[in-house]
Amino acid sequence: MAVTQQEIENRLWDAADELRVAMPEAQYSSVVFPLMFWKYLSDTWEHHHQEFLTENKDLLGGLAAEEAHEIEYRDYQSFEIPFIYPGTVRKRRASWVSILATITQPGLGQRVRASLQAIETANPDKFSRLFGSMTWTSEEVLSGEVLAAVMQTMDRTPKMHEGNMSHDVLGGAYEYLLKRFSDGSGTRAGQFFTPREVVELIVEVLDPKGHESVYDPTCGSGGMLIASANLLKAHGGRGYTLKLHGQEAVPDTAGVARMNLFMHNLTQFKVEVGDTLKDPRFKKPDGSIAQFDVILANPPYSLKWKPWTNDPRAIGGVAPQSSADWAFVQHMIASMGPKKGRAGVVLPHGVLFRGGQEAAIRQQVLADDLLEAVIGLPANLFYSTSIPTAILVFRAPGTKVRERQDGVLFIDASTRFTKAKNRNVLTEADIADAVTAYHSKVDADGNPVDPDGAAGLSARFVPITEIAANGYDLNITRYIKQAAAEQEDLGTLIDAYNIARAERQKTEARMLAVLAAAGIEGFDE
Repeated sequence: MAVTQQEIENRLWDAADELRVAMPEAQYSSVVFPLMFWKYLSDTWEHHHQEFLTENKDLLGGLAAEEAHEIEYRDYQSFEIPFIYPGTVRKRRASWVSILATITQPGLGQRVRASLQAIETANPDKFSRLFGSMTWTSEEVLSGEVLAAVMQTMDRTPKMHEGNMSHDVLGGAYEYLLKRFSDGSGTRAGQFFTPREVVELIVEVLDPKGHESVYDPTCGSGGMLIASANLLKAHGGRGYTLKLHGQEAVPDTAGVARMNLFMHNLTQFKVEVGDTLKDPRFKKPDGSIAQFDVILANPPYSLKWKPWTNDPRAIGGVAPQSSADWAFVQHMIASMGPKKGRAGVVLPHGVLFRGGQEAAIRQQVLADDLLEAVIGLPANLFYSTSIPTAILVFRAPGTKVRERQDGVLFIDASTRFTKAKNRNVLTEADIADAVTAYHSKVDADGNPVDPDGAAGLSARFVPITEIAANGYDLNITRYIKQAAAEQEDLGTLIDAYNIARAERQKTEARMLAVLAAAGIEGFDE
């Protein structure tokens, strides 16, 4: 019987909910994802092991253990589930079922930790550092009773192997938990999860093709890498042909990304741990920054950092210590392949108009004609901030199409959203309209030539001469009339508020004077 998406999601959430007595929801992911992936590996290994035993039952009697092991791992298994505590009476396989059978015995967390570490060690090319720090296996962090309850509840989830459920279902369940944890964890979610619809918009704009390389320098849980493969598959291509690369500063989050990719049956990937600005891990043999076809990111906003002193990435200058926003852009520009490299990044509006060192960098990027488009997004889309953001799209030097050269396409999608429980969301129609506006051709005045091209969104291609005349300010309100009109309306509202506030203060002053004259005190501020 086929496993439904809702069934596996409900069972997994029930397991996560067992943690409510031990830790806040924001920390659930550090426990649930390693356990879920361990169960997936164990179920998959056991499924293939049974296939091996069934198909070779007549042969096994005459084979030595070493020969049987060689045949199984050559023809049936793609990874190894080894033994823990070999050579002792505590020896047992590091599998989910094996350890689950011991949950009533003391030291459950130690056995779980030993199992996960043994799997990492036995499969260094695939699973090195996969399960993160595993601090939750300590009795002081998570009691054996709670850990046992989580495992028992998760064990009610249907077997997680390809013979029982598709990778689409499995990957969807993983993404469901990511979103569920993010909805309940507030601003911390921004550290590892970008809302799916924002990811989809960036990927649709950059449009990865088969066999291309894709890179996310701040990859979080790997959502942008997975979305690239999913979009290619949806367009009739083979998502698994993409060569996926990601770097993440937080080791546990990097582990979440690796597990996420595996759950989606994507194996051509490398996820490295480290600070991308300080220690970029993807480099060419000569030590220069590695280059890719597609670069996409949602970096931490206005991050304080240690500025570069001598780095070839610093085109136009060095970003200020108070904000690494443009440093991430400079790194992404350096990472674009020379023939078809393109990049998309989500950043706060401040990068469009802030002065000082950032203005100098912005001017150089525009002078080199690297910026192709600015897409203004609605406020309150993200878990980590309510401020409005924008997608900046870049192209490698000299690779813009002729119609987009020496200028920037501005698209205002700031009013296109639907209110949800904790934040605003983009609908499929909102995404499609923004993508259509991005691909629209424009007339001599920079306006979309197809009435349906902008799909109700305000868009305009602005020549670099006009941007230069505005001091290289990229504020969308400077170039799109509708956005400017809305800004004027906001100013009118502010003026009206100030007038009303002044009148209220006068009225209160008169009231307080009358009360004081009547001998009534205690109402003044």
